[in-house]
Amino acid sequence: MRLDKFLSHQLGISRAIANREIRARLVTVDGEIVRDAGFKLLPEHQVEYDGNALTQHQGPRYFMLNKPQGYVCSTDDPENPTVLFFLDEPAAHKLHAAGRLDMDTTGLVLMTDDGQWSHRITSPRHHCEKTYLVTLDQPLADGVAEQFARGVMLHNEKEPTKPAQLEVITPTEVRLTISEGRYHQVKRMFAAVGNHVVALHRERIGQIALDVEPGEYRPLTSEEIASVWPR
Repeated sequence: MRLDKFLSHQLGISRAIANREIRARLVTVDGEIVRDAGFKLLPEHQVEYDGNALTQHQGPRYFMLNKPQGYVCSTDDPENPTVLFFLDEPAAHKLHAAGRLDMDTTGLVLMTDDGQWSHRITSPRHHCEKTYLVTLDQPLADGVAEQFARGVMLHNEKEPTKPAQLEVITPTEVRLTISEGRYHQVKRMFAAVGNHVVALHRERIGQIALDVEPGEYRPLTSEEIASVWPR
């Protein structure tokens, strides 16, 4: 990769500004100042910008994040803090959420720069299961688990939801597993049976289970990454 393109990607700046920084003698390769914007970087090269090391990436990246309340999954929002706040990674702006959560919903978010991989999670065609811990305003009515297993009609929808699995933990706390991702689906499903969701936390996507603390993240294992693809 050209040095100016690499710097542009790493710092989130234009190629023109990257060229200016290179000409200003702020970039070194293997400890030597390089002023040629077209310099061809090799994977083994060690690059620094203004004394700070920049990491070259080989291949796509995959992370799990435990999203707290008050953050949006969009990576560019002028009004609200985004989940990128938690990712101490080079060129974090190139990552996106594979399956977003609402601002007030907590839990598992998968961040990647692999569009095909995230499509396997978000496309309705692939029926990727998501599991949520749900806190309700009122005790769960009798028969709701059976209703969800058959599918329920949501307001302004033409088709009922696909069968969902409901596990009762306490009268006001349940675990729900769904295989679609309609707009505000979990909240709307409980509204359809006369209840209200007061807290929502995603625990699992497919076979990937959340195991980090709120605000923390980690790379996915090779097994977790592969679990998204059909076998």
